[in-house]
Amino acid sequence: MIDADLAALYDVPTKRLNQQVKRNAERFPKDFVFRLSRAERDEVVANCDHLRRLKFSPTMPFAFTEHGALMAASVLNTPRAVEVSLYVVRAFVELREALATHKELARRLDELESRLERKLATHDHAIAGILEAIRQLMAPPEPARKRRIGFVQTD
Repeated sequence: MIDADLAALYDVPTKRLNQQVKRNAERFPKDFVFRLSRAERDEVVANCDHLRRLKFSPTMPFAFTEHGALMAASVLNTPRAVEVSLYVVRAFVELREALATHKELARRLDELESRLERKLATHDHAIAGILEAIRQLMAPPEPARKRRIGFVQTD
């Protein structure tokens, strides 16, 4: 989550949120919050219309993980921040569950596909056998050798 979005949720200015993060740096390790690179910022601005004001910002925004968003609520310690942090936790939990569901669905599809490939291989073999039998039945019979009438002398 970008610092501007988190600040809006917590109803504080982005500047105040970022000040608190800097003042409490020991509470925000790299897996809680990180600064976006210029390329990442440009991509976020391109994909999120509501962040177009960041396009010409001289400073790169912070990005908060689930844990960073919760830590920000604790350092801000405003009633609104505490209230919203509960919603943030629930949103991240729902997102994680949705991702897990998609992973499970992808795993099941892969399993189904491999089973189907095995069945198709055996079916292909059976169909090839049937086609060969049909070709043999369609082939014209070999002409029968005519026997000569009369006695055949064998030496």
